[in-house]
Amino acid sequence: MDDLIIRTEELDSKQIREFYVEADGDRRNIEYLKSKTPIILVGSRGIGKTFLMKIAEQELLDEFSEKRVLPIFITFRRAALVNVNETSQFQTWMLARICSVVIRTLTKLGRVQTLSKSIAKLTGEKALDSVEETKIEKIATQYEELYRNPDIEIDDRIIPTADELLDAIEDLCVENSIKRIVLFIDEAAHALYAEQQRQFFTLFRDLRSPYITCNAAVYPGVTAYGETFQPTHDATIISINRNIEDANYVRQMKNIVLKQITDSNVITNLSRNGQNFTLLAYAASGNPRTLLKTVSYAQKLNSDSVNKIFREYYKINIWAEHTSLAEAYPNYSTLIDWGRNFIETIVLKEMKSKNDNYTEKGKPSSVYFWVDKNVSQIIKEALRLLEYTGIIYENAKGIRATREGIGTRYMVNVGCLISLEATPTTTGYNIVQKMTIKRMTEFSASYPFFKELEDLVPNFQELTTSTALKSQLKKSVDCLELTPWQIKTIKALTLYTIGDLLSATEAKLKEAPYVADIRARNIKNAAYAAVFEYLLG
Repeated sequence: MDDLIIRTEELDSKQIREFYVEADGDRRNIEYLKSKTPIILVGSRGIGKTFLMKIAEQELLDEFSEKRVLPIFITFRRAALVNVNETSQFQTWMLARICSVVIRTLTKLGRVQTLSKSIAKLTGEKALDSVEETKIEKIATQYEELYRNPDIEIDDRIIPTADELLDAIEDLCVENSIKRIVLFIDEAAHALYAEQQRQFFTLFRDLRSPYITCNAAVYPGVTAYGETFQPTHDATIISINRNIEDANYVRQMKNIVLKQITDSNVITNLSRNGQNFTLLAYAASGNPRTLLKTVSYAQKLNSDSVNKIFREYYKINIWAEHTSLAEAYPNYSTLIDWGRNFIETIVLKEMKSKNDNYTEKGKPSSVYFWVDKNVSQIIKEALRLLEYTGIIYENAKGIRATREGIGTRYMVNVGCLISLEATPTTTGYNIVQKMTIKRMTEFSASYPFFKELEDLVPNFQELTTSTALKSQLKKSVDCLELTPWQIKTIKALTLYTIGDLLSATEAKLKEAPYVADIRARNIKNAAYAAVFEYLLG
């Protein structure tokens, strides 16, 4: 099996174009991302948010000479390391990071040749004689390394305010005949650190002018917008989900896999075991990363290997990943454990019982459940965490149930449901082929199991950066989503913990056998992407 790439961060600009498979609605979303309207992309891990922003970035670069709209892609994934004591310092770090990436992008385009007033404001420099790392870049790096030396004082007086940044951007645009700059901000803020998120969205709202547009990618359910940011007024919210009921769904998911496969034997296996692939495509519940991972694990795609995927990945691994959040973020442990029990022991079992009955009678099956809008906030928080880890997906709000109540309809992870079958490849295909949105299991606000969580968590406290970061850095690299070969290579270099890996240089990685410049860079990119995704929740 080819070594499939499961993260957009590991792809270069050429591969971004080569591997892109346009799903229904993607073209509309890309055009939104290129427009003047601030956009917030909402989607679970691996659903394709970063990929869409990268495609929009590439298209704007292609059109730049004609339309003069400059895309700038920024990742805030290092936010997980910014362990600051004062709330204003996190905003200072964000401003510093934006300044740094704007200057680097302009430099690559050959637009930074003389030190204008606007360039000086974004670099903190008085001259530009071969400056490899500007003063502002150094300050951003200092903030990102505070977890090592938390007592160091950082002089950040040269970092511009939001208003000063807007003025500098306007001057830059005028000086360089640029109509507008579009910021694509990935990993906007730590998924489980509400205070970071609130600060980010305050800045997001403030960075509006005729010369700049902000777009951001966030996770569903676990995003805190704060009191000053109004999602419906300050941006357009777009949810990214591949609808498993679309007529072209399986074909599009198959094309995503075929884009990366060069081995003719694997292509033959895909054709020979079309029904098994279809089952894996539906099991992925619209998530390309999950599909790439499971197809890679399934190897020959025969019944034995596909059944093993359901027994191990969907019945064990995906649940273990959800539960591991409780170890990393103890404030959420009760909600995480309750959520797993609710879906695993109640929702899925009831769905299976109903589907067994439906199948026996030749009726359509269901993967949907409904929750009354009047449930308590703590129940909603637990459901949002399930969305974050991909156990459930919000399908639609404001849905009327059979008993006249109004609430939210969710889809369970199809793979988790099929994993309850004795032999998924025998009975699972029939279930996914007959799914209907018209059947759903309903849970009213007075459902007894909801009361249990409400009694367990009468008061909920938010998580802070300092309470989690230290313990995360001590964890083994085994918890990272890397290939077995990458883990083995990293450990061979005596890099055993996340902290060890963060401190390692590219030169250190090249000490491993058969690892030269390109492979070392690829390992570093994959490892760092996995580290920051883990730290981000």
